[in-house]
Amino acid sequence: MALIEKNANLDASIGLSEANASDYIALLKPRVMSLVVFTGFVGMMAAPGQINPVLAAIAILCIAVGAGASGALNMWYDADIDAIMKRTSKRPIPAGRISRGEVLTFGLLLSAFSVVTLGLFVNLLSAFLLAFTIFFYAVIYTMWLKRSTPQNIVIGGAAGAFPPMIGWAAVTNSVSMESIVLFLIIFLWTPPHFWALSLFMSDDYEKAKIPMMPNVAGAASTKFQIFLYTLLVAPVGVLPWIMGFAGPAYGLFAIAMGGAFLASAFTVWRAPVGDAMLRPAKKMFAFSIFYLFSLYAVLLGEILVRKAFLVAGV
Repeated sequence: MALIEKNANLDASIGLSEANASDYIALLKPRVMSLVVFTGFVGMMAAPGQINPVLAAIAILCIAVGAGASGALNMWYDADIDAIMKRTSKRPIPAGRISRGEVLTFGLLLSAFSVVTLGLFVNLLSAFLLAFTIFFYAVIYTMWLKRSTPQNIVIGGAAGAFPPMIGWAAVTNSVSMESIVLFLIIFLWTPPHFWALSLFMSDDYEKAKIPMMPNVAGAASTKFQIFLYTLLVAPVGVLPWIMGFAGPAYGLFAIAMGGAFLASAFTVWRAPVGDAMLRPAKKMFAFSIFYLFSLYAVLLGEILVRKAFLVAGV
């Protein structure tokens, strides 16, 4: 309650604001949503068995809406620190284009719609996983971890890793080791991805008093931990091939990309603390996005080719 009162000045007005459609789209964090939808779709395609195309479309819609709901609830709660940080100061709430109350209502409505629709039309397990994902991101990460521990992104990264598991559950009504591996790839990828960002955005985090790793443990420790986590995610990225639900094309690609990711992390680790580390950190941050997207894209391509051959009877 104290936080809400503290940020009352961020409300545009007591009544409805004059936010336009682009402001509501911004609340959904569309770039984050696109990756969530994509990984959820790959999880759905990787799952054994079949799902009705209409139900598949409903499941993807619900994953997208649930991701957007999480983004809106995150912006509602983080309005005070968003106003301080240069990277987020132009978001709809701190820019005064929409009130916090409207955003809270918007986020809760989207959350309820996505979970209930997924449960009614697809299955209860996928709906439960989606509800837990929204809760984890909005409450566990945003309201608790983000402001209390430098391990915020390590634990909180689970929220972004659930979508392929939700997609898998939508088809199979179960959770398997394969879906857990798809979860782990994203979960272990998240710390080096965000810590690379935090290295060149540490001043912003310092102003907002967010205990990101560089501001608490220092840049040298952060760079080393980036390298350690990359050492973990690189071999985990190859597991779909080793476990047999991805083919050799994916396996070879995952090995090559894992090696490139490690090389990027090593460059960041060995760069001197200070301005010299900023350029390799920015490069690694950009490459990390490409790494995750391309890994899932190649996996999806292999799956679609395999299914096309099965349909053709080859």
